[in-house]
Amino acid sequence: MSAATGTAREGLLASYEYLDSTVDTITELREKGFEEITAFAPFPEHHIEHALGYHHSPVRLFTLVGGLTGAAAGFAFTVFTSMDWPLVTGGKPIVAIPAYVIPAFEMTILFGALATVIGVLYNMRIPDLKGDVVYDPDFSSGKFGIYVTAPPEQMGTVRSILETHEPTQIQTDPKGRSHG
Repeated sequence: MSAATGTAREGLLASYEYLDSTVDTITELREKGFEEITAFAPFPEHHIEHALGYHHSPVRLFTLVGGLTGAAAGFAFTVFTSMDWPLVTGGKPIVAIPAYVIPAFEMTILFGALATVIGVLYNMRIPDLKGDVVYDPDFSSGKFGIYVTAPPEQMGTVRSILETHEPTQIQTDPKGRSHG
């Protein structure tokens, strides 16, 4: 049973020799309405990312929020410290913003970097509390792979789409282990 949909799922894993076959298969699967697709490649490939519908990394939002939070925290910390221990030096005001820019900048960098690490780990789903999806070690040494999860009544359509693009191998996963 899939937790998201509450229905039984099955999976198919297809291995491909060529990038074009992999991209064409993913494109056709997405056109037919299949969304639970995991692609495997021996190296990062932007054509596969585009076919899967990935356009911009969601990690950059984590970095932005972390950086803005760090800047606000940096200014808040220095202003709070100055107000708690007011010390007038050289006739300057107690809250002198130009002097607080450096600590705020440093906090922006620190919080932005930490938020980026958290965003990367979150989007990579680390730690992986679920079981691994089906995997073929050849995906690390030159082959491309596509793993598709769908209800049992749609597996015939999935198999025919996968076979249209001449895979070197197709494996069945009756458990339909989801990728996310």
